[in-house]
Amino acid sequence: MAKDGFSPQMLSSSMRSLASGVPAAPLGTIFVLGADGGFAVPPGEFRLYFGRSRDDVHVPVGVDDEGVSRRHGVFEYDGQQWRVSNWGHLPIELPDEPLLLNGRQRAFEPGYTPMFIGSRKDRRHLLEVHVVGVPAEKPTEQQHSRTVPPKTYPLSPDEKLVLTALAQRYLRQERYPQPLSWRQVAEELNGRPDERMWSPRTVAYIVGVVRERLSMAADPVAGIRIEDGIGDPVGNALNHNLIQALLRSATLAPVDLRMLDSTLDDDRAEAV
Repeated sequence: MAKDGFSPQMLSSSMRSLASGVPAAPLGTIFVLGADGGFAVPPGEFRLYFGRSRDDVHVPVGVDDEGVSRRHGVFEYDGQQWRVSNWGHLPIELPDEPLLLNGRQRAFEPGYTPMFIGSRKDRRHLLEVHVVGVPAEKPTEQQHSRTVPPKTYPLSPDEKLVLTALAQRYLRQERYPQPLSWRQVAEELNGRPDERMWSPRTVAYIVGVVRERLSMAADPVAGIRIEDGIGDPVGNALNHNLIQALLRSATLAPVDLRMLDSTLDDDRAEAV
């Protein structure tokens, strides 16, 4: 199978990463690269296998790790998109997505996606995937133009204060952050030098108002209402999803921690 003169082919051993781009290839071509080699295939009928056994796959991965299956999975083109199926015992990790378990599959959008296979943190194996899409414009004027500010969500001063307290473990970049409880937020705010008194009920009300408003926005945030089908413990999951949305949009930033700690200077706030 070949398309526009591009045939299925092994990737050069000199190719170190797909993150910065791939060689010229037809639209829809998939590149897959592991630590021990890679493969590229234009869109069409082809099964691109990956796994531990070098002799049985196109892209070897985890060749010295018996936790990785000999044929751990396969990439196939369904006529519109490339899809990966997990045939292995271990799940496949993809950014910001649930684990891809045995027997499950997912599609790839154009662009770069890292995948990980591994049973322990010291045995995680990277597979880089890049599906060729419409080429981006060459960086000419854009590289010197003014940075476009992120589209943040509007918050009142009280809302920003409460949400900063709620999300402070995330803003301080703790290893396994969780939202504070309503009681913890109230206690945190009551420790500030002003005379205002906060109760857990008031904190819960303010966060609930923000969740409802953002769930109904023009670009709605998913997973922040009970109606979204979030499992137990509901409150923690809803608040976690809310905080993630506020961080991704730069609505909350480490510098906001100054509202909680009047002794936190500008340089330290930026570095937290």
